[in-house]
Amino acid sequence: MPLDPEIAAVLQSLEASPPMESVSLEALRAGLTYPPLERRTSVGEVVDIEVPLAGRLLAARLYRPATLRSRGVTVFFHGGGFVIGNLDTHDHVCRDLCAGSGAAVIAVDYRLAPEHPFPAAVDDCLDAVRWIAEHGPLFDIDPERMVVAGDSAGGNLAAVTALRIRDEGGPALRAQVLIYPVTAYHTPPTRSYIENQSGYALTRAAMIRFWSDYLTDERETRHPHACPLRANSLARLPRTLIVTAEFDPLRDEGEAYANRLFDAGVPVMHWRYDGMIHGFFRMGLVCAKAKEGVLRSAAWIVDAMAR
Repeated sequence: MPLDPEIAAVLQSLEASPPMESVSLEALRAGLTYPPLERRTSVGEVVDIEVPLAGRLLAARLYRPATLRSRGVTVFFHGGGFVIGNLDTHDHVCRDLCAGSGAAVIAVDYRLAPEHPFPAAVDDCLDAVRWIAEHGPLFDIDPERMVVAGDSAGGNLAAVTALRIRDEGGPALRAQVLIYPVTAYHTPPTRSYIENQSGYALTRAAMIRFWSDYLTDERETRHPHACPLRANSLARLPRTLIVTAEFDPLRDEGEAYANRLFDAGVPVMHWRYDGMIHGFFRMGLVCAKAKEGVLRSAAWIVDAMAR
């Protein structure tokens, strides 16, 4: 299919911007944009909280819906190649998920590479999920109806958190939602890495740069906590939604993960959004199909919480 016209307009607006792989990390972080507050979806309450972890505090943000449909909670990990992104870059996404599901969302501001390389983010996400489950009554949420979710690098962290909970013990998860997740290394390249290596915002060169910032040793790519597609088994993982985009270098590794989950007997739903690019979940304010994707995912979440 051709590019969605509204996505094509987004790409046209980015033509003058240098590619991410050519910009310093400081400039990438300084150039992050946030939709104006008045254009974001209203929810019942937004509260910044702190998660105490081993002598330090991890920032997080709690969203409560105006109309409650479930006492479950979605723990959300933002994308950004493991090196950029924060609570504000995905605030509008979390608001949409909260309002659309009618359930609480807690976004976690895990440590970023290269200052904190693998497995710092992985540890933060697992520790945060365990702390949230232990303190469910404090937030009036039901930890037995917990969903982990994330986009891109955050999808990787959600998938790895689910794997670690299965293998190491922890709170039972009702579901995982993986939005165009990173599940494998950039080499050898998949067909989608080759077909979509440039021209669609996220480039293969940018992913090579992000991976080099995230890992201290390329041998770490063999570890399933870095590349969950390398896990020996995906059996006994929670019900899963995987969303991929047609014009995304990461499309094929997300779909390979969905196929392996299905083969392992995990209830899995996969939606490929034709005409979309990597990052489209953050484009709901300028693209109707993107907004629909977020709200459709929110409806899937509340259904999963009820099962």
